[in-house]
Amino acid sequence: MKNWRIWLFILTLSIGCKKPYNPKVINSPRSYLIVEGTINTNDTTTIKLSRTVNLNASTTLNPVEGTIQVECDNGDKFGLFEVAPGIYKLAGITLDSTRKFRLRINTPGDGNEYLSDYEQAKAAPPIDSVGFSVTGKGIQLYANTHDPKNATHYYRFDYVETWRFHSMFNSSYVSNGTAVVPRSQDQLVYYCFASNASTSIILGSSAKLKQDFLFQAPITAIESTSEKIELKYSILLREYALTADAYKFWETLKKNTEQLGSIFDAEPTTLAGNIHNTHDATDIVVGFISAGTVAKKRIFIASEQLPSTYLPKYPYDCSIDSTFYNDPHSHANTVLQRLLAGAEVPVNAIFSNTSPNPIGFTASDIYCIDCTLRGSKQQPDFWK
Repeated sequence: MKNWRIWLFILTLSIGCKKPYNPKVINSPRSYLIVEGTINTNDTTTIKLSRTVNLNASTTLNPVEGTIQVECDNGDKFGLFEVAPGIYKLAGITLDSTRKFRLRINTPGDGNEYLSDYEQAKAAPPIDSVGFSVTGKGIQLYANTHDPKNATHYYRFDYVETWRFHSMFNSSYVSNGTAVVPRSQDQLVYYCFASNASTSIILGSSAKLKQDFLFQAPITAIESTSEKIELKYSILLREYALTADAYKFWETLKKNTEQLGSIFDAEPTTLAGNIHNTHDATDIVVGFISAGTVAKKRIFIASEQLPSTYLPKYPYDCSIDSTFYNDPHSHANTVLQRLLAGAEVPVNAIFSNTSPNPIGFTASDIYCIDCTLRGSKQQPDFWK
């Protein structure tokens, strides 16, 4: 009983003495360069430049304008082109996978120059297979890979996923502003495609194994209620071979960004990247530039391969309303008031037994009808 009273006293003090904690880092005037990407010797090289933002900033994106070159240890240089703010690409060129490579980055906004260390290009072994297992909560996707030369040991993965989905209601009619008319084939907005790139850090290591082999390395999980797997889903998995130093960097970054939040997690660790400011050795640069080939494998998962109990949950609350040229209760033209005015979108026609023409239309919110608000009608070239 005495211990209980002591803990109650301490708890009371802690509650009564709470004060807002605003560490200086939240409003720090300094930002640091972030360099993301890999020098792909057999594929397009994409490098992203940005700067860190304060925790209380209104935006989370801070792209950086600059010039970037890939430099080979034999003296060859290849310039990257900016395709979007802060995104630079080198495409259509195959680099010598036996050489070492680095990045040279110039940021004219502040007059700084950055160099990454020369890194030996490493060849990623082919991905043996990409599969999935069914769980009570959904599906778990995994990868199997191995290096018969026993030379890789450290792996990183990322992916792009694409899925076909549909809107909640299939609208057969559309308002042209003056009348409700049947939709043409080009105006149908029921089926769409959506894509998403991985954001988590996916690593695998066989360093402690006798064989250089990864078995069912977890890639990502999809909930049974996700519309990603309602019709058909595809994932393009990419595999990169890492050096021990690169793996250590990514492992530390993963712990610092994804595994913090409770008193049982490891404390943040200083990131040791391989990119340096040539004018200021104290300047911190976040990133690690590796070089090498990338291995790819794509699979498709159809709804027929999954349990029938997997039911998608639509992201919006949707309901069907009825509109009439002559409302039975108010005698108002609710078609004019709601559909021609654009407040709702027509779905299907309502007919009576006395007239061949519609007396009104069912309707719903545009987010429940137009799939192009969340995707594209254009079928990808790779789609089966």
